[in-house]
Amino acid sequence: MRAIGQDEFGGPEVLKIVEAERPEPGPAEVLVRVHAAGVNPTDSWHRATGGLAGAVIRLGWDVSGVVEAVGLGVATLAPGDEVFGMPRHPLPAGTYAEYVTSPARHLVRKPAGLTHVQAAALPLAALTAWQALVDVAEVRPGHRVLIHAAAGGVGHLAVQIAKARGAYVIGTARSAKHDFLRGLGVDEPVDYAEADFETAVEPVDVVIDAIGGAYGPRSLRTLRPGGILVALASPAEAYLAEEARPLGLRAAFMAVEADQAGMREIAALAGQGLLRAGIDTTFPLEHAAKAHELSDTRRTTGKIVLSVVD
Repeated sequence: MRAIGQDEFGGPEVLKIVEAERPEPGPAEVLVRVHAAGVNPTDSWHRATGGLAGAVIRLGWDVSGVVEAVGLGVATLAPGDEVFGMPRHPLPAGTYAEYVTSPARHLVRKPAGLTHVQAAALPLAALTAWQALVDVAEVRPGHRVLIHAAAGGVGHLAVQIAKARGAYVIGTARSAKHDFLRGLGVDEPVDYAEADFETAVEPVDVVIDAIGGAYGPRSLRTLRPGGILVALASPAEAYLAEEARPLGLRAAFMAVEADQAGMREIAALAGQGLLRAGIDTTFPLEHAAKAHELSDTRRTTGKIVLSVVD
């Protein structure tokens, strides 16, 4: 099969198309014929540094495709099922390829109304948003939610999930992206380049911060008593919990994990038309390096996807 590989850490140019042996599904696993694979910032981090393990891995976690074969004991999926999900995260998955194996319970059936490209754009970013908003922050109707980088991969999906849960949503982005944000349902777009969000925004119950750095301490100043900041950018943001506690606030760093229950909720929202990934650009598999070049600019609106099957 064709796959994307690399022999060294570095920039996008280290990514190349390689021939690899097609994997076989083990017990409780399925083999998926990959139709599309999402591109995420964590892919670039692993490409450049090896991630936490410091080792070269086959990149990619987001996948949408068709079950080709099932391993011993799989009773929930069958060959021919259209599925999508985020296999194995944070362990390597290798979805930048024509075939990938996955634990069966890391996948769910793809809603019929989504193309494989649309479905592949969802799992990692939507699961991050779902786990941050629902599992950690417990967003409820009437909550005021501030989402930083609201037009980005995680941000634009977090907006839709928060709206689906009845929240009032404030989103930061440059003014050129405000029409896009309003189309997603953002009630109050804020141009971070023109205004200090911590003074421009009335107090909120929840902040979702995918930027990090100074945004963390600044965001604490926007929270109501009892509010929570969920940091997504870096484990270094864990220090915010100590700063938040004396203020009567909470702060938590969260890393996304494989979650079939969350994927079922995401599939349900997508099937109802309440959750859609904005697709910035689609590249063929062999142009993975170009996809990473674009991803590394951090200026995309929505998601980048590799199309493996036309």
